[in-house]
Amino acid sequence: MKTTVLLVDEHKFAREGLRNVLEKEQDVEVVGEADNGRVAVRLAKELKPAVVLMDVVMFEMNGVEATRQILAAAPGIKVLAVSFHRDRMYVVDMLKAGASGYLLKDSVQEELCRAVRAVAKNETFLSSAIVGVMVEDYRVQGTGQQPDRLSNLRPRAREVLQLIAEGRTTKEIAAALHLSVKTVEAHRQQIMNRLDVHSVAELTKVAVRHGLTPLE
Repeated sequence: MKTTVLLVDEHKFAREGLRNVLEKEQDVEVVGEADNGRVAVRLAKELKPAVVLMDVVMFEMNGVEATRQILAAAPGIKVLAVSFHRDRMYVVDMLKAGASGYLLKDSVQEELCRAVRAVAKNETFLSSAIVGVMVEDYRVQGTGQQPDRLSNLRPRAREVLQLIAEGRTTKEIAAALHLSVKTVEAHRQQIMNRLDVHSVAELTKVAVRHGLTPLE
């Protein structure tokens, strides 16, 4: 029985690279592709792949939020983060969202197939370079340092924050998330209050700093 895989990356060439590696394996089958987290959530529900290869920083919906939504809808799916980002923030956020592993893109040729098979068998897989990041995370937790500023935001609020940071208008956000304009405005005010910021520019800086959007 083949392990079915959904590829999620906003860059077509990156998806092609992943597909090229996986298609050489007789026990793995790529069943779909998505270029952002929102499409990934929909396709995961439709295709029910065994494993989702998830980029972390994407427009529309980032990999952290997409992972949360996929696993909430289908807990049996395994998510494997595949990213160039090796910073502690990205790794920890993905694992907290429920990802079964974190693979660096520069290790794809050597580790991708092994990682897919591992998470499909309900094991955890971390690129060797990521192990040090996790050790550092445990050390930081032990010092009692201040937690992530976004940790107290609910998933819907994170979605709204990402779209605000990407320059969407209130009406566009309402349409994208199937909410009323008043609800979006309420979310925005609540986010500002919780983060203690007072402008869209400040919200955008927070979102970029915490990896919610690929904007630089």
